[in-house]
Parts: sequence; structure tokens; C-alpha cells
Amino acid sequence: MTTQDFYHNDGLSAMDARFEAQKIAFAPYVFQAARAMIDLGVLASLSRCGDKGLSLEEIEAECGISEYGARILTEAGLGIGAIKLNDEDRFVIGKIGCFLADDALTRINIDFMQDICYEGAAKLEESIQTGKPCGLKAFGENWNTIYEALSSLPERAKRSWFAFDHNYSDNIFPEVLDIVFDRPVAELYDIGGNTARFAMTCARHDKDVHVTIIDLPGQCRMAQENIAANGLEQRISTHAANMLEPTGLPSHADVIWMSQFLDCFSPEEITSISRKVASAATDSTRIFVLEPLTDQQKHLAATFCLQQTSLYFTTMANGNSKMYSFAEIVPAIEAGGLRYVGSHQNLGIYSYTLLEFRKRDEN
Repeated sequence: MTTQDFYHNDGLSAMDARFEAQKIAFAPYVFQAARAMIDLGVLASLSRCGDKGLSLEEIEAECGISEYGARILTEAGLGIGAIKLNDEDRFVIGKIGCFLADDALTRINIDFMQDICYEGAAKLEESIQTGKPCGLKAFGENWNTIYEALSSLPERAKRSWFAFDHNYSDNIFPEVLDIVFDRPVAELYDIGGNTARFAMTCARHDKDVHVTIIDLPGQCRMAQENIAANGLEQRISTHAANMLEPTGLPSHADVIWMSQFLDCFSPEEITSISRKVASAATDSTRIFVLEPLTDQQKHLAATFCLQQTSLYFTTMANGNSKMYSFAEIVPAIEAGGLRYVGSHQNLGIYSYTLLEFRKRDEN
């Protein structure tokens, strides 16, 4: 089913629609039951047994859980379709259970939701009303955005956040490098460079490029540790800056790169950042923006994930940003003094779009 079919056609019967509504009503327990079946090894045990399946008693023994625990989890698993029954009424893993147990993307999303979003999700209404990430208080009262908090998050939460962030962009680095380096690049600014993964990829791809990471002080410290660990201190440097503050940027880049960065800001802030980028750019500077745009996805599931990720931005990240469509983000960037010159679409398995801009000629 395409997104257009899904959005325009409401073909469910009343009974089916009511069932879907109940799934939403019980969604918190559905999520936690799925996590428990993963973490306690129920789905892994069923996966190993194949069509033969397991009895309730065998699940107890395999997973080291009580009869009560095995019973409630298998009942919940049957209800959500993660577990099925074979002809002998023994428990076997279902197709949904296979993805829960073995699909890397699904596990990354589950860990991100549990370790970053779950507790704060209850603050969605308050976040909408205030324009602030009220759910971030789950990690303390010290930060206005999650980006300020990243270097101080508990290790498990930090690991889940970076796994989520890196999974969606790292796989397309080979594709975008051929575009960015289709001509000589002496200096590249990586705005929002985070842990320096893209910067290090660029340095290894082209021995002549120097990369400057521009990010918050905490992120710059993390980036410097990774750069030093990889022996790239002479090729990559950092410049600590808050892109929402009025201080200027260095101004000698051949390429300015922003990957999964502008979706961290409101449209008005995107315009402000673009204005700052335009001031630092020369007429020949190429400006690239890499984003998974909501209206450029090939699969309904991908669009769904992006739509729900917007709620993370609302409750946990900053309270005012989202995953954008092409029609939303390009005008906001152009309003800051940049000119859209084209795009490369459907990059990687997550259908990223690489937008290219130049400094607008004011004459």
C-alpha cells in the first residue's frame, strides 16, 4: 500500500477499526511485552526451534522464567502476532517476532524508544503547549535540549541515541562521497559533526581534504577523542559554536555539510542557521543538506517511522522541530539567503535526499 492510498482511503470495517484502536490504547504494554520477549530470550528460543516449537514448560526452562511469566508473555505475544501456534498447539515464532528478534533496525528503534523516549513520551501534551522538550526532565533539570545533554547521558542511553543516529546516515556515506568529492575539496565544514564519523570518512576518502567540525562544546570534545583515537588530528579540527547564537563562522570552506542537522531546529531557526551559513560561504561554496524527507520515502513504514520520530523532537530533543518534507525545509533554507540548485534522491536504504544550495546572489 502506498502512502497516498493509506492517507486517502479508510477501508477498514468498524470492527477492524475498533481493534486497531485497542492496539493503540494498550500500546505501552505491547511495547514492553515485546521488549521482555526479546530480553528474556523467549523469541530467540522460539526462533532456534523452528516449526517444532516449544511448550510452555520448555519456554520456562529455556528462558529461566516462571510459569506465570511464560504464560503472560506467550499470551501477549499471541495477541500482537509475534508468536503463533503450530498444528500441535506448540508455540512458534511469527513473522513479526522474527523482525523483533533479528532485525537490526527494529532493535535499534526499540532501544532508542526505551532508553531515550519512553519515560518522557508522557510529556507530549505539555511539550506541545510549551514548545519545550518537557520529557527531557527524565534525565535531569540541567539542559534545554538533548544535544546539550548528550555527553552526560547514562551510558546505555548514550549508546542507544548514537546507534539510532548513526544507523540512518552511515549506510549512505559511500554514495554521498562521490557527489561531494566530484571536484577538488580543500576545506569541508561539517556542521553538527557529532562524533566525527562523517569527518573521518571524508578524511580517509580524500587525502587532500581538511575537515572542520562545527558543533556544541560537548560534542566537539567527543569528536576530538575519536579523531585522536584514529590518528587524524592533522586532518580534522573542531570549532565549538552554537549555531543559534550570533557569533560568526570561519569563512573559507569549499563545502559546507549538514547531515541530519537541520531537522533539529524549527523552521525559523533553520532560516537563522542558513543566514549564518550564507555569511560564511563564498560564491563558490557548495552547501549540502542531507535529510530523510517525509514526502520522499518509498515505503509506508519509513514514512511512519519519520512521523513518529517527530514526536521525539517534541518531547525530548528541543520541543519545536520535526522531520520535514521537501516543501517545508527548502523554503526555510532559502529564506536565510541560500539558493536551491538541485537534489539527489532515494540515497541508501532509507531514501535520503541530498539537497544542494549556493549562496544567493543579492544583485
